[in-house]
Amino acid sequence: MKIVIIDYGAGNIQSIKFAIKRLGFVAELSSDAEEIRKADKVIFPGVGEAGSAMRMLRSTGLDEVIPTLKQPVLGICLGMQLMCNYSEEGDTKGLGIFDADVKRFDNSVKVPQIGWNQITNLDSHFFDNVENGEYVYLVHSYYVPECADEIARTEYGVNYSTALHRDNFYGVQFHPEKSSKTGEQILKNFLKLELN
Repeated sequence: MKIVIIDYGAGNIQSIKFAIKRLGFVAELSSDAEEIRKADKVIFPGVGEAGSAMRMLRSTGLDEVIPTLKQPVLGICLGMQLMCNYSEEGDTKGLGIFDADVKRFDNSVKVPQIGWNQITNLDSHFFDNVENGEYVYLVHSYYVPECADEIARTEYGVNYSTALHRDNFYGVQFHPEKSSKTGEQILKNFLKLELN
């Protein structure tokens, strides 16, 4: 299986590579559109600030490539947020894959949210063998309000969408590669998607 992690200079890439290696697969990094299109599975990571990350995607033309991909694609953290319509962070227009806008947590909670929190309302094969209420690891100041593409929810001051799904696109706000056995199971489920 060919697994490609999109390399655009905004990644938590090594820990994702190691997590996939622990599952018995090899993931390669690429910013090459053809290599990305040829992959069986694509992972779109993201750490950093939305505006500068989108500028990096635009400078490589990957902002045009990602929405046209046909295989399963997984956006992680900022990667998921960039797949939405818009982010308040840096007043950033996103890729428009998920019909949602990204908002900043208000000051009623400690920002950023750092640490372990629960995922509930699990609603997808993406969460096979994952219990409702399992804990995952999160680091973020911005969130996706509850929306139609939600397949999991987390509560932190507000209920928000912690995982999204539309067509062949999936997104998680948490870091599966840092979420112990639960994260490992979710990555395993993603790699199994549409494998015949």
